[in-house]
Amino acid sequence: MNLSLWPRVREPFVDWGYRGLRGLASSLGLELEVVARPYAGVRGVWVRERTFAWLGRNRRLAKDYEANPGASEAWVYLGMLRLLVKRLARAA
Repeated sequence: MNLSLWPRVREPFVDWGYRGLRGLASSLGLELEVVARPYAGVRGVWVRERTFAWLGRNRRLAKDYEANPGASEAWVYLGMLRLLVKRLARAA
């Protein structure tokens, strides 16, 4: 990794999944700031940032295919409905 491209980057913020890279980051002269989840692991709490990640798991919503905003909105509803049904089935 060539850090000369980003000379001002010294402390990148990372998610919990990247906390194991602290050794690599320190060898590059960086100090990772591990950011805790905003909901602290409590299930059932809605967080806006995660919603986009959940929607991105749907093939049709991974890219912006639709020219009509109404069709895009319908696919978002279908994607969230799929997530809801999947969670309800798991809980039953």
